[in-house]
Amino acid sequence: MHDDNVYTEETLFLDVILPVPIPQAFTYRVPRDLNELVVVGARVIVSFGKNRVMTGLISSIHNKAPQNYKAKYIDEILDESPIISSHQLWLFQWMADYYLCNVGEVMNIALPSGLKVSSQSRIQINPTFDSPELLSAEEVEFLNTLEKNDSLSYDELKKFLGDIDIAKFVKSLISKHAVILYDAVKEKYSPKKLKKVRLKRVYEGQEEILNLIESLEKSSKQQEVIMTYVQLIPFHELHEKNQVGITKKDLLDLGVSPSSYKTLIEKGILEEYELTVSRFGEIRKDELQGIHLSDVQERVSNELLEKLGETNTVLLHGVTGSGKTEIYIDLIKKALDNGVQVLMLLPEIALTTQIVNRLRKVFGDAMGVYHSKFSDNERVEVWKGVLEDRYSFVVGVRSAVFLPFENLGLIIIDEEHESSYKQYDPAPRYHARDTAIMLAHKVGAKVILGSATPSIESYYQAKEGKYGLVNLSERFGDAQLPKVELANIREEKARQKIKSDFGSTLQAAISQNIEKHEQTIIFQNRRGYAPYLNCEECNWIGSCHQCSVSLTYHYKEHLLICHYCGHKEKTPHLCPTCGSGKIKSVGIGTEKIEDDLNVLYPEAKIIRMDLDTTRSKNAYQQIIGEVESGGVDILVGTQMVSKGLDFDKVSLVGVFDADRMIYFPDFRSGERAFQMLTQVSGRAGRKEKPGRVIIQTNSPTHPLLKMVIDNDYHGFYDKEIIERERYNYPPFSRLIRVTTKHVDKTLSHAAAGTLAQRLASKLSKERILGPEKALVERVRNQYIFEVWIKLEKNKLNIAATKAFIREQITEMSADKKYKSVRFVPDVDVV
Repeated sequence: MHDDNVYTEETLFLDVILPVPIPQAFTYRVPRDLNELVVVGARVIVSFGKNRVMTGLISSIHNKAPQNYKAKYIDEILDESPIISSHQLWLFQWMADYYLCNVGEVMNIALPSGLKVSSQSRIQINPTFDSPELLSAEEVEFLNTLEKNDSLSYDELKKFLGDIDIAKFVKSLISKHAVILYDAVKEKYSPKKLKKVRLKRVYEGQEEILNLIESLEKSSKQQEVIMTYVQLIPFHELHEKNQVGITKKDLLDLGVSPSSYKTLIEKGILEEYELTVSRFGEIRKDELQGIHLSDVQERVSNELLEKLGETNTVLLHGVTGSGKTEIYIDLIKKALDNGVQVLMLLPEIALTTQIVNRLRKVFGDAMGVYHSKFSDNERVEVWKGVLEDRYSFVVGVRSAVFLPFENLGLIIIDEEHESSYKQYDPAPRYHARDTAIMLAHKVGAKVILGSATPSIESYYQAKEGKYGLVNLSERFGDAQLPKVELANIREEKARQKIKSDFGSTLQAAISQNIEKHEQTIIFQNRRGYAPYLNCEECNWIGSCHQCSVSLTYHYKEHLLICHYCGHKEKTPHLCPTCGSGKIKSVGIGTEKIEDDLNVLYPEAKIIRMDLDTTRSKNAYQQIIGEVESGGVDILVGTQMVSKGLDFDKVSLVGVFDADRMIYFPDFRSGERAFQMLTQVSGRAGRKEKPGRVIIQTNSPTHPLLKMVIDNDYHGFYDKEIIERERYNYPPFSRLIRVTTKHVDKTLSHAAAGTLAQRLASKLSKERILGPEKALVERVRNQYIFEVWIKLEKNKLNIAATKAFIREQITEMSADKKYKSVRFVPDVDVV
């Protein structure tokens, strides 16, 4: 029994981080018999609220009882040793402070869900029940069943109760005090087990196995099972390999009798056992490959090492196709040889397939892979692999920055400019690049940022001397940068040379490529068939009833889909407003381009890569595999196709709608357009094949397009940095956006206005922009308004300013008038 009222010097309390959006840890009491078992960084199971069971992380252990509430006891300790380190706990708190969120929200996304315990209601007999006369015959029968099973979950009840109303049945039993409900807590992670079979040890010798085979002469089918086993593990290898055995599946797949196999198990001649195996397969050491650097790559690798000796972070500015991956491999090998761990971040899963395959051929089983398309169990396996030092090198997307490295020495962030490193929802709205740099600073690791088109912020830090800078300005081998051409779509339309939105220049180039058996990539950063449907009679446009956007038309599914909230509805045959049949699609998405190409080039094999075609776990791999094998003539895709994919046979890239990227209403639109166009152009031409890029545009004289043609990053940067300084945008300031959301438009706007006034009272009106309607004013029936805070660097105490912003949001959230409004802060908006 716990004595709830007596605290002694031996009474221990834990501060526990729970995955809830509340700005504090919670203090729990430790049962005295568990005092020796609790450690900081381990998981515990605790009760939270009236009936919730949650997984928490111990952040500190002390003897101080909470002042404002009575501490509950922890229910269970899940770990004998920490699953996260002290520097991870520091990182969680830093992120909560920096990104204006709560430490529980950081924990919630940092820990894979397989490490967070779930609770499930179960039913069992009440041990104090003594009134069987109150029960019906059905209830008595059920209690007899329950007694045999100890307890049952709701799902299991269905098997026993059939069509009976379970809720009503259980409620009746509870009211009679015959049963009790409780939460059974279970860990989600389970290791992968392989069923294997082996001979009992007494038969491992050659003489013993021959005697066994002879003794089974009268049982020919059983003898056949043993003979098949020794085919898979020969006589002379039995003593060495029998204990490892073979898989049960391998044996049965060779056609042996299952019943004879079962008899041999019952006789104790064969034995089954389970082996815990990796979910990622294994690479034999003799399959591993080395790398060979060119003279240029060798020079750059050495230069990077030299710069890392002088500063903690180095930017590698290398043109597309320059062979940055081989340089990374060289540096990773050197770091591993020095006994430290390495983390390599990639912006998206689309990049992982090709790079991971290359890296695994070099590093084999020493390398782990961590990304969101993996199952819970796969992610937990990598987490535990890092914890147990089985993986000294991990490649992953942004969430890999949370892995429990103990001896991290090098972080490589490839394509560091990518916006995919920024998390948008839920909180914390962190940037993995910046978080990784802070983590490296904390643990004394080095950071390499790599990109052909660095972010303005990173290049500015390099130019200012805060980061080292290394340039790699030539492609690997004899490959040349692609020739970029502009196709004037306005002129082509006037000359009636357009077919299905393809100008004559691009049409001819695609035809030539197909004839030469070379591959083409067509890039359009908009999925679906068309952005919207429009009635020619009354001008109706299909719109989402929950969001202020048009519904995107998806032809093959015959659906109109909202790309903001996911709402779907069937495509109307007649206009819902006037009944006209004159409904047309407006604009062009990847699905329509694919459809048009099938009409224009019926002999070509065409495949599409966008969010709609890559939802399943292995979809990326399948599409990339098809293109790599040469079985695809044309790949149509969104920005996924721009992200570092390396196809030897791609010699032509066509770009649709470059103008939409350039003229998008955002101060970063020029930067994004230059990066996207340069990156997608870089997919054209490898090795001895020169590449060709055709950009369709209505604005062929735009200066940004001239810089893309010349591959002039430095010219682009020089022009952009002057604009940024003039208008005080990053890197000269820090941007924070606070969004208000509510179903009542007036209330959401009023909350944003009041917040802006409160902030301006201390920070000055010049630093506060808004409130303004969001670009998409309504999403999921919530009206969205934005307040922007622009803080000059080196002029303000940023930490104190953030604390003030958080204080204002907290006060307004507690105000009765604005309690129902959701305030969403986003620091360093991308």
